[in-house]
Amino acid sequence: MSALFSKDDVREGLKTVYDPEIGVNIVDLGLVYDVDVSETSDVLVTMTLTSLGCPLGPVIVQEVTNALGDFPSIGSVDVKLVWSPAWSPDLMSEDAKDELGMW
Repeated sequence: MSALFSKDDVREGLKTVYDPEIGVNIVDLGLVYDVDVSETSDVLVTMTLTSLGCPLGPVIVQEVTNALGDFPSIGSVDVKLVWSPAWSPDLMSEDAKDELGMW
C-alpha cells in the first residue's frame, strides 16, 4: 500500500500555515526543511522556527497538524523541530522576499 499523496502535496498543504508574526506561509519562509511520507501515509515534517524562543512555536506546530488533517487516509502527523541549520532570511523563497519587500 502506498500513500494517496506525495511530499509535494504535503508541502502545498503546509502553505496554508502562516507565521502569525511575519504573515508569510511557513514553506515560503523556509521553515520546512523536509517532509517524509511513509507507505502507510504517516507524515514527518522536519522544520524550524524563526528563533529558538519563538513564543508562537506551539501554535505553528498545531497548525501544521491541523493543515494536514484533511488529507485522504492520512496516518499520524509528527512535527520534528530542529535548530540546525539555524533559520535565516536567506532560506526564504523569492515570493516571500518580494512579499516582505526584501531585495
